[in-house]
Amino acid sequence: MKKHFAIVLIVLLQLINVQECEAQKAETANQIYSQLGEAYRTPAFSMKGYWVWCSSVVKGDDKKYHMFASRWPDSILFHPGWMVASEVVHAISDKPEGPYTFSDVALPARGAQYWDGRSTHNPRILRYKNKYILYYMGSTHPFEEPNKQDFNLASKWCIVGRSNKRVGVAIADSPYGPWKRFDRPVLETKPDSFYSFLTSNPSPIIEEDGSVLLMFKARSYVGNDKYSGMCFGMARAKSIYDKFEVLNNGQPVLGGPGQPEIEDPFFWKDEKGYHVVFKDHVAKYTGENGAGVLANSKDAIQWTVADSPKAYSRTLRYNDGKTETMGQLERPFIYFENGKPVYFFFATMDGPGGFEYGTHSWNVVVPFKK
Repeated sequence: MKKHFAIVLIVLLQLINVQECEAQKAETANQIYSQLGEAYRTPAFSMKGYWVWCSSVVKGDDKKYHMFASRWPDSILFHPGWMVASEVVHAISDKPEGPYTFSDVALPARGAQYWDGRSTHNPRILRYKNKYILYYMGSTHPFEEPNKQDFNLASKWCIVGRSNKRVGVAIADSPYGPWKRFDRPVLETKPDSFYSFLTSNPSPIIEEDGSVLLMFKARSYVGNDKYSGMCFGMARAKSIYDKFEVLNNGQPVLGGPGQPEIEDPFFWKDEKGYHVVFKDHVAKYTGENGAGVLANSKDAIQWTVADSPKAYSRTLRYNDGKTETMGQLERPFIYFENGKPVYFFFATMDGPGGFEYGTHSWNVVVPFKK
């Protein structure tokens, strides 16, 4: 009897979750959230023995789809393992939604002497003319490999690895490489600025004139071994080969002092202007911790959060009929075809929430309704 009651209770709770999720979508005027379909149960990309995070997809001349993602061994902590052991990998599929199969390591570790020699993370892939352009976050540290006993957020590896995070770029003629990496980042930190501590999470677009407009995550150093909350800046480079200059008179364009902490921008442009979806890190915009926020702009500098701000929820309705609230749902990426959004990719994790409670991570994909 108890077992039967438990099964009935689980089914009822699932039905309630489904109804709540669908009711939210039906009631919202958000142009993203209202158009999301059912997530595919089969992971877009996962790897046995590794944490998998981040995803960015481009179609190649070989008519295959190429995903660039981050991975690091699951024998070390998820967080802060990515700071010291992540590498950007390349996976391929015959379909944009996947599933993707591992092909090669695009940006491996290359030695502590390089600015990105210990960790590459947060990949964003673009095509421009005959080149593939891979923006990413890189970091390094001068220490031995971390050991499980001493490796944590307060360890030397994490402190130095976090402070060395910078935005870089690699360029290739093929998605299979080889990738030309550079000796310096393309977006350095600047003393006494909102990006004095780190630059990370690059989200670029290439304008019609070949210049690159970049939204990025930043933190500032605030003294006494402390750093600020996360905010977004905007920068421009003259070409894919040039360094970035921060715009808006050196001020953040979203977030900053006295504003809610935000993360993981996905930035794009269409005929209506500029748009971004990002993670509502502390539930200030959407009321849901970790949900997505939509904001719009005419000039990429002055941003307005949408009247109906929620662009996605951590609660996913899957194509097997089940609904789940994911432990984490981050690193949003929208794949477009002919200027229309087709698939929404996320990095996700099991568990009740919190990196320390997850046991498995993968990339999930949600189709837009046709």
